[in-house]
Amino acid sequence: MTAALLLRRCRLAGVPAGRHGLVDVLLDRGRVASVTPTTTTGAVPDRVVDLDGRWLLPGLWDEHVHLGQWAQVRRRLDVSGATSAAEAAAAVAQRAAAERGTAAAAGVLVGFGFRDGLWPDAPSPSLLDRAAARPVVLVSGDLHCAWLSTAAAQQVAAPLGVVPDERGLVREEAAFAVQRALGRVGEAELDAAVADALAETATRGVVGVVDLEMTDSPGGTVAVWARRAGSSGTGRAASAGLRVEAGTYPQHLEEVLARGVRGAGALSDSAPGSAPLVVAGPLKVITDGSLNTRTACCLEPYPGRSGPGSYGELTWEPDALLDLLRRGRTGGLTPAVHAIGDAAVRSALDALEVVGGGGRVEHAQLVADDDVARFAALGVVASVQPAHLLDDRDVAEVHWRGRTGRAFPLRALLDSGARLAMGSDAPVAALDPWLAVAAAVDRTDPRALADGGRGGPRPPWHPEQSITTAEALAASARGRSAVAVGDVADVVALEADPLADGVAADVVRGAVRVALTVVDGRVVHDATR
Repeated sequence: MTAALLLRRCRLAGVPAGRHGLVDVLLDRGRVASVTPTTTTGAVPDRVVDLDGRWLLPGLWDEHVHLGQWAQVRRRLDVSGATSAAEAAAAVAQRAAAERGTAAAAGVLVGFGFRDGLWPDAPSPSLLDRAAARPVVLVSGDLHCAWLSTAAAQQVAAPLGVVPDERGLVREEAAFAVQRALGRVGEAELDAAVADALAETATRGVVGVVDLEMTDSPGGTVAVWARRAGSSGTGRAASAGLRVEAGTYPQHLEEVLARGVRGAGALSDSAPGSAPLVVAGPLKVITDGSLNTRTACCLEPYPGRSGPGSYGELTWEPDALLDLLRRGRTGGLTPAVHAIGDAAVRSALDALEVVGGGGRVEHAQLVADDDVARFAALGVVASVQPAHLLDDRDVAEVHWRGRTGRAFPLRALLDSGARLAMGSDAPVAALDPWLAVAAAVDRTDPRALADGGRGGPRPPWHPEQSITTAEALAASARGRSAVAVGDVADVVALEADPLADGVAADVVRGAVRVALTVVDGRVVHDATR
């Protein structure tokens, strides 16, 4: 059983200042046991952290992460800043030269983050061939495309039955297959990288993640996390003490159901009175592509396109999608339907309406006006990643011309009564809830200079769709707006009032730090000393 933990002399974010001064918060048996004025005397538990007036708020979640890819991307070549194919190839050449003669030079050179939607030139295998003598694979920032050199096409793609087009590109399922192949490293190596990434995530105030990693391991992500949790006893070592909900993809559904997993089934042990840290998560279904690759399925065609594919790609026919979601429901798995374009969002809502019982739409980046109110009416959660609007605003103005007023429609969704659940889609965006909060509130990049000088902030993009900091934090904390008695003992302390203007952006820029992160009453990050 977890020993009681007393957080002394803290301020409660989200509670009117006149109601409380400094308070002591007792965490016991996995719950917030009491909140009392600091002047109160009484027994003090063995574990005490003096927060010295810091602000306490509910722990933050990232509702959409690809943990294995995020862990590996952190070690790969970053080509996210490339503004052309030639510039991306130059970055490859520089990395290849730096690694020449090292052990790394014997393997595939993998880069991540390119976005070619606005590039003035086209990718080609020959560009990468000239940049490096070894196989090269660059994965797009949205994960839905990969660019391969000739050697990579032969060594990585061909064994999978994947054939790149004349530009060396593969998209959607072919791109996912290539990425799964690149992710095949030893279990111990990947587990260590994931644990390291989660430990870093705890320093940002994250207490839990929904891991929607796509893997070709038998049993999928559920089986991977069951192994990790089993090998570490309670799962604390594997998850760095954070909560993990492991998602399932259609290709692994029958295996997961055969394991007896039902709903949020425990994949790790837990102390009496506490919820397990590692559990089964939702059934993830990808029904369209992405904006940058122009495969997000839309109600209107992409400018300048006609014929097949001009509206994007819908990857599940309605009857097949319904059958799949119903099968998942028999195992109690919550549907989490990837839908980026407005046609895909409508198709997802249609299916969830028939299946019933709520569910989630992942991304919902473009939503038709008539479909906004359906989220609340159907009890469907909008699982959104606001940081994507920072990268997508320019390409959206080109490919969703005239429709961007309903892109990332966070204000409209909230005003209709819908529930938002915010995440990052890491590695598509950094696993950083403060970046998501700042983007949702300011609708512009918080990483830019605050003084508006060179590299300063751009004007907000469709500020009418902005939400408040309080709303964004609640959407990042599973609806919790303040720490209260009876809540789960997952809390975060910040050096400044998180509801003050600009604090989220200050956290992103490092001007304000997360002082303490506590999960299930256990300290997983402590910078108070």
